[in-house]
Amino acid sequence: MRVVICGGGVIGACTALYLRRLGVDVIVVERTEVAAAASGKAGGFLARDWCTGSPLDALARRSFALHAQLPEEIAGDWGYRPMSAYSGYVASDGDPRRTAPSALGWLSDGVVITRRIGTAETTAIVHPHKFTSAVMNAALAQGAELRAGRVTGIVCDANDARARGIEVEGGAIEADAVVIAMGPWSLLAAQWMSLPAVYGQRSPSIVYDLGPDVPADALFLEHEDDEGTVSIEVFPRADGSTHIVALSDIAPLPIDPATVAPDQDAIARLQAMSARLSPLFDPAKIIARQACFRPVTQDGLPLIGRVPQSEGLYVATGHNVWGILNAPATGEALAQLIAEGATREVDLAPFNPVRLQPLDPSLLQAR
Repeated sequence: MRVVICGGGVIGACTALYLRRLGVDVIVVERTEVAAAASGKAGGFLARDWCTGSPLDALARRSFALHAQLPEEIAGDWGYRPMSAYSGYVASDGDPRRTAPSALGWLSDGVVITRRIGTAETTAIVHPHKFTSAVMNAALAQGAELRAGRVTGIVCDANDARARGIEVEGGAIEADAVVIAMGPWSLLAAQWMSLPAVYGQRSPSIVYDLGPDVPADALFLEHEDDEGTVSIEVFPRADGSTHIVALSDIAPLPIDPATVAPDQDAIARLQAMSARLSPLFDPAKIIARQACFRPVTQDGLPLIGRVPQSEGLYVATGHNVWGILNAPATGEALAQLIAEGATREVDLAPFNPVRLQPLDPSLLQAR
């Protein structure tokens, strides 16, 4: 059996790895480079039980466990480490706590920590670009193939509409099954199959190189300035980089992922907010000002499973902020569904694409 995976992000990489573990031939087709979009520019935060009470709970718990196992199973160092997580707020100028020392010594006065929301048993972090690359390299070491190319269509049998491969610029690749795992660019696949809409939400971020000065404390803070109150998230990583993100917005999705760029006003505001959090966040220590588009769906749940009305076609996208967390369990379950016809550890029923109305292709063409 041969499977073609469209997309070299974290979902595509994990699917490739677990398919190879089941003995399936795999070709991954990527337009730009591995982890070129959100898979390389996300925070990398992992939480075991933050989806309790939602359909994502079983997927998240299984994936959190797989993240802990993978460092012992494949080569590479992607900075996996358990960490604590805290919530709080940045006191405004009129707040009596504006000059009070923070409960976490590396933060500025007036950064108020209200409670701990994650422990080393329940929260962790990885460097997302290094993680995605390591998983892809492990899949390649086990016999998967990575090809550069832009997918332009699905090859189907004329008689039964079963997928027989994909069209790429300059040719075609034959396969027994096709997986669409192109993040928000999976939207383009609605031209070729019956697929619900996937939207892109733009997230600007700044990465600082702080070395070992920042403890393993993830922060989820409310911050107020002249433009309003926003949530800001801080993710210190094991390699000394600290990722800070806020101010997500809706913006037109570029056709080419390589052209994604942050809004400069948003970056300037995020940099000013970061400076209020800690003197460590010195502009001279910035190593990246960036943005990525996170894939989201109409109901907030990912699309994972068989594509409606299409034999041999599968999709895995729409993970929103939990793409890095849920990638291993998504790849494992989808590999089982493709190779064995059913999943074992996670029930994919809540994520079946059939639950949502398919996008009208004419709307896409009008964009």
